[in-house]
Amino acid sequence: MTVNESAAAPAALSRRRIGVPDIVFFVVAASSPLTVAAGGTPQNFATTGVLGVPMMFLILAVVLAVFSAGYAAMSRHISNAGAFYAYIAHGLGRVPGVGAAFVALVAYNAMQVGLYGLLGFSAAGFLSATFGVDLPWWVVSLAFMALIALLGYRRIDLNAKVLAVLLVCEGLLVLVFDVSQIATAPQGLSLEPFGWDALTTGAVGAAFLWTMAAFMGFESGAIYSEECRDPRRTVSRATYISVAVIGVFYAFTAWATAMGAGVDDVVAASREHGPDLIFVLGERTLGSGFSTLGQVFLITAVFAATLSFHNAVARYFFALGREGVLPAKLGSSHPRHGSPYVGSIGQTVFAAVVVLGFGLLGGDPMGTLFNWFTNLGALGVILLLVSTSVAVIGFFRRQARGEGVWSRVVAPALSGLALLAILYVAFTNFSALLGTPPDSALNWALPAVVVLVGVVGLGYGAYLRSADPAAYARIGQGAPPQD
Repeated sequence: MTVNESAAAPAALSRRRIGVPDIVFFVVAASSPLTVAAGGTPQNFATTGVLGVPMMFLILAVVLAVFSAGYAAMSRHISNAGAFYAYIAHGLGRVPGVGAAFVALVAYNAMQVGLYGLLGFSAAGFLSATFGVDLPWWVVSLAFMALIALLGYRRIDLNAKVLAVLLVCEGLLVLVFDVSQIATAPQGLSLEPFGWDALTTGAVGAAFLWTMAAFMGFESGAIYSEECRDPRRTVSRATYISVAVIGVFYAFTAWATAMGAGVDDVVAASREHGPDLIFVLGERTLGSGFSTLGQVFLITAVFAATLSFHNAVARYFFALGREGVLPAKLGSSHPRHGSPYVGSIGQTVFAAVVVLGFGLLGGDPMGTLFNWFTNLGALGVILLLVSTSVAVIGFFRRQARGEGVWSRVVAPALSGLALLAILYVAFTNFSALLGTPPDSALNWALPAVVVLVGVVGLGYGAYLRSADPAAYARIGQGAPPQD
């Protein structure tokens, strides 16, 4: 029996539950402002020695805004929870679409499972230091996993409300930190981090990779296109707003961090303190209470990011199950909540097996689970961004559909070339992200996973074409239109 034979009529997710602000919350929560401020930005300064990190955020925001022109144009014509999978299937063909689906599943699962390592490690450390309660990190991860599973089972608007509260608290804390650093800058305020010398001195390629990693999740708005109000406008607006918020806010935070540590000392301070830099600087200007509050909100920030990626993975499972690419049961939606609950459960089981396995085998939750898995996921997403840029051109080549030449051809071509350069840098500088020696086998083994998964997906798509024509015909088509 093929995966399609037992499928009933295609299920549908809850309709018209969320608007532009809700999707922005999902997208920005996935990139996690406090996690970037406490972890990504100091690590970027420390490992690359590049002072121009703030400027890099603005440059990449422009690149991704250009990408969003074509991405948003396509979202006005395709509404599918499979997002990248559906876009590439329509623009490049069904077989490449399945290849993209496999890469997306691995990438988003890797990002989400990796975050459980950071979440469990951070929360377990806080419980031990604050309350004297010593629990294994993986036990704490599984407890958070149960809560995320419960939220993933419920309606999408409940998830949006939870993320909104957590993201507002997190964002306000980072903003207070930023203002305090600017107000007390020991070496005075300087625009040097936005200058050419600051941008071109140090390991520039690796710095672009660290900066790009901070944007991961910006593209996820289209995943919620079936559940939003007025999908022709909501997804595009949410994507543009998210790119602008992430780019400007993170650039401002990176600049404030450099001002707080001193423009001449921020690289050395980042190497000395690492992820604790924001708390060290915050305690100096805001008192010891900032460190405690910051650690609490760091935990909630990672929780919010994990919840956001969980919802993304569940919807990919749903889209692929509904169309017969994966077992049809995954394409079931909850009759009352309208959630992709089977996909949510399946993702939770997978994550639980990986986390439990790492925990029982004594694996490193940060150096291995978080670092390896999230960087593997980021590499997969960059590959999907490049493929989608090409798919946009292919989709509109046959018919303009009322879209201008900028969004149909020019923007996706320019962003595709820029993202291809970033992908090349990612492959050739992967050791900078992993923190491994240049001759480590991991530097090519992990990127090879992304390529291998894509090839397997292409092969499976070709198999469906001959073995299950009905499922093959439904690839990328989504749910029937509903009023």
